[in-house]
Amino acid sequence: EVLQNHVLEAKVFHTEYGTGVAILTGAHRFSLTTNIDDLKLRRMPEVPGLQKPPSCWAVLSQDRVTIVLLAVGQDLYLLDNTSCSVVVSEPRGSSLPQEKLCEFNSSVRSPPKQMVWCMRPRSRQRAVVVAWDRQLMVVGNSTECIQYPLGKRGAVPGPGQPPTYFSPLPVSAEASQEIFKIASMAPGALLLEAQKEYEKESQKADEYLREIKDQKLLPEAVSQCIEAASYEHEPDTQKSLLRAASFGKCFIDKFPPESFVRMCQDLRVLNAIRDYQIGIPLTFTQYKRLTIEVLLDRLVLRRLYPLAIRICEYLRLSEIQGVSRILAHWACYKVQQKDKSDEEVAHAINQKLGDTPGISYSEIAARAYDCGRTELAIKLLEYEPRSGEQVPLLLKMKRSKLALSKAIESGDTDLVYTVVLHLKNELNRGTFFMTLQNQPVALSLYRQFCKHQERETLKDLYNQDDNHQELGNFHVHSSYS
Repeated sequence: EVLQNHVLEAKVFHTEYGTGVAILTGAHRFSLTTNIDDLKLRRMPEVPGLQKPPSCWAVLSQDRVTIVLLAVGQDLYLLDNTSCSVVVSEPRGSSLPQEKLCEFNSSVRSPPKQMVWCMRPRSRQRAVVVAWDRQLMVVGNSTECIQYPLGKRGAVPGPGQPPTYFSPLPVSAEASQEIFKIASMAPGALLLEAQKEYEKESQKADEYLREIKDQKLLPEAVSQCIEAASYEHEPDTQKSLLRAASFGKCFIDKFPPESFVRMCQDLRVLNAIRDYQIGIPLTFTQYKRLTIEVLLDRLVLRRLYPLAIRICEYLRLSEIQGVSRILAHWACYKVQQKDKSDEEVAHAINQKLGDTPGISYSEIAARAYDCGRTELAIKLLEYEPRSGEQVPLLLKMKRSKLALSKAIESGDTDLVYTVVLHLKNELNRGTFFMTLQNQPVALSLYRQFCKHQERETLKDLYNQDDNHQELGNFHVHSSYS
C-alpha cells in the first residue's frame, strides 16, 4: 500500500518500548510501529468516509496502548487496535474539556503547518509551539508570545529547500527534578547544599554530609549529581552539580571516576555545539543516541571542520576514525573551489594533509575529476604513495601512458599487466606496439604473456622489432608443435 499510495505524513512518538513512527498513506489509512528497532508495522482500522487527509492528527501512548486521535471537520475520531470511534460528534459536545488553559489570537489568517506541546522539565509551565512556513510562535499561559522568523521574510521556499519540522522529545530529568524541587531531601540535593556550604566555609557542610553518610547514600548522591548535570543546558548549573559530585567523591573509597570524567567531556562537547554560532542544541539523550560519529558527520556537512577536528583531538579519537576522515572531507570540499588554480589547491591540500594516516589522495583526486578538474586530479595523485590506488583512476581519466609509467615504477607485475591489457583494448595494434617499444619492462612482460596466451601476437611483435633470431626460433618451435 505504501509503495502504491506513498506516505503523506509521518509522526514520531515515544512509548515504553522505544521510539515509534506513525504514517498516513495516500489511501488515507494509518499504520504505525511502536519501536523502530523491532519493526512490526500495524495497520489501524479505517475511518469511515475519510476522503482527504484529516485537518490534524496525533499519536497518544499510555500504559502500553497506542492510539491515533484525528480531527475531520468538527468531528474527533479515536483509532485503537480494533475499532474507530467518534469522540465528539457535536461542536459543543459535553465530552469536550471544560478547562481552558488560555486563549491567544495569533493574528495570522492561514492555518498553522504544525503545533507541538512544549514543557519545562522542572516546572509545570506549559506552552504550544505553532509553526507556519516562515514564522514560529511559542505561546504560553499569557496574552503574549515569543516569535521567531524562519528564513528570509517574504521569501518563497525553493524546490530544494527542506521544510521546518518539529518533534517533541522526551526528557527523563528525574535526577534533576529530585535535586532542585523545593525542600528536597534527595541525596543529590543534600550533597549540592553541602558543597555550597563548604565553599562558604560553613559548618553546615559537615552536617549535610553526615546526614548522607549515615544513610549510606553518598555514592547515590554523587551519581545523582552527575546524571542531573547531563540534563542542564546552563554551564553554570552544570558546573555547580559537577563540583558537588567531585566534592562527594572525596569521601568515598574507590569511587570509579569514569562516569564523572566522561560526563565532563560530553558536556564540553555539547556546550561547544550548542553555542549560538554553531546552533546544534542537542540534548544529552539525543547526543548519546546519535553517537559521536554521527555528530561529527553533521559538523562536516555544515563545513565546521575546525570544531570537528578539535572535538576529535579532545576526545582522543583515533586518526582514521576522527581527524583523518574530517581532513579528507575538507579536501574533497576544497577541490570544488573554482577561484584558485590547480597548483594552489593541490599545494594547500598537501600542506594540510601531509602523510596523515588513513588519508587517500586518490579519493580526493577522484572527487576533483568528478568536478571536471582533471589536471588537479593528476597533481593530487602525485602525492598518493600507493600505485595500486593511482593507476585505476589514471586509466579512468584516459591517461593510460602515465598509468603505465606509474605501474612500472611500482614494480607490481600484476598492475603492469592490467594497464597493458587495457592499452591493448584501447589503442589500435600499431600504436599499441609503438607504446610498448618505449617501455622495455612492459614489452618484456607482454612477450611473456603472449608466449603462453597469444602465440600469433608474439610473431607480430618479433616482426615489429625486426628480431630475426627470435622469429626463426618461433617458426622452428611452431613446426615441432
